[in-house]
Amino acid sequence: MHGLQRQIVDLLPRLRRLARVLARDLTDADDLVQSTVERALIHQDQWRPGTRLDSWMFRIMKNAWIDESRSRSRRGKVFAPEEQGETIGLDGAAAMEARLAASDVEKAMSRLPDEQRLAVALVLVEGLSYKEAAEVLEVPQGTLTSRLVRGRMALLAELDGDAA
Repeated sequence: MHGLQRQIVDLLPRLRRLARVLARDLTDADDLVQSTVERALIHQDQWRPGTRLDSWMFRIMKNAWIDESRSRSRRGKVFAPEEQGETIGLDGAAAMEARLAASDVEKAMSRLPDEQRLAVALVLVEGLSYKEAAEVLEVPQGTLTSRLVRGRMALLAELDGDAA
């Protein structure tokens, strides 16, 4: 395995975590990670050694999710093939465990608007700097900061409300 491919494999847990924030569904998140890795490998000549691979991969993922969201809204289709719908509900115990294991923070994050949720995920969960996160989102740093502040305030308000 080449160096870049090894680094991509090492990023898989972080990619999956961000995909779960974006997609809000485990199956869609896995498909998004696969699509992201595929795009990265196809376009690996566009990555510049010495730059942050995680930021590059996160940008690819964000763009892949935007493409998929637009596609879904236009055609009303989903990531998974239709025949996979036949197995939905067969593993109810695992699905229930996954729902019970979800934290209050994760629930609160899922209620944030997309732009705030992604800003919070990139900076607070993935540990990117404001500058790096702004580059991933392709927005000015001030816009990212505003989204992050609003997202944090909304999370705190909701979590304080849950505690009461």
